Amino acid sequence: MLDFLTFVSQEWLLVSLFMLMLYAYIWRESRQGGKRITHHELTRLVNADAALVVDIRDAKEFSAGHIAGSINIPYSKIKDQLRDLESHRDKTIVLVDKYGQQTGAAGRSLAGAAFKPARLQGGLADWQMNNLPVIRGK
Repeated sequence: MLDFLTFVSQEWLLVSLFMLMLYAYIWRESRQGGKRITHHELTRLVNADAALVVDIRDAKEFSAGHIAGSINIPYSKIKDQLRDLESHRDKTIVLVDKYGQQTGAAGRSLAGAAFKPARLQGGLADWQMNNLPVIRGK
């Protein structure tokens, strides 16, 4: 540990540049998949009919509990089913998964097809942790 601290103190410029580049990479990657939105923002968008919620979990997880009004397009099929979203092109497509980890890649697919993706921060787990309602069944 002492060697590491010595290195950092002696090579502070290199370490600073590395940290800056790491931050820029993480920021860029997070923005490419769409903006992260909170459950408050999602509720506001849905109430204003400005968003469509797309749950990218598999059908079994979706039927166990999902956000009201959401549709299910599993992550593995998102590229093949973009045509199903054509009628919602003017809306923000909010992607939801269990913890918000796979939504970035799905968001990049949507952005590449000229949709406006967003990602629910924390996924369905955060939604449920905030005692927001879920629908069980299809």
